[in-house]
Amino acid sequence: MTTTSAQPDDDAYEIDTDPDRIDLDAVHHWLSTDAFWALGRSRDLVERALRGSLNFGVYDRQGTQVAYARVITDHATFAWLCDVYVDPAHRGRGLGIRLATAVRDHLAPYELNRTLLATLDAHELYAKVGFAPVPDPTMLMMLGPAT
Repeated sequence: MTTTSAQPDDDAYEIDTDPDRIDLDAVHHWLSTDAFWALGRSRDLVERALRGSLNFGVYDRQGTQVAYARVITDHATFAWLCDVYVDPAHRGRGLGIRLATAVRDHLAPYELNRTLLATLDAHELYAKVGFAPVPDPTMLMMLGPAT
C-alpha cells in the first residue's frame, strides 16, 4: 500500500509503506551509527524489527530512500511509533512532520485507542501532528533496561 503525502509545491518526496521497498542497508546504517537510541543495533535486529512492523519509507525523486519510520501495531487498539529517522542531507525540509503526519493519517481508519511514541528532543515536531504528553506517566510501566 502506498501512502503519498504530496502537497502542491512539495512533490520532491514520496512516502510509501511497501516493506519490499525499504533500503535495509540504509536503515541499518542510520540507526546503528547515528540514532542515539539504536547505536550498535545489529543488521539482523533491524531486519527482524522491520519484518514485524508497519514501515514508512520516504523516497526522493530518484527513488532513493531518505527517511524511515516504523510502527508496531495490532491494527485494532494500539500502535507504537518508533525508529523515526531522516537522513541528515534531507533534514530541514519538513520531512519529519510529513512522515509523522503520514503515520497518523495511515493509522486513523483503524480507530486505535492509543498511539504512543518516546522522544528525547522532538516534542514540538510531534505536537504539530497531534501527539501530546501522557496525562499520567505514572500509569506506564516497562520491562527491560531503563535507558
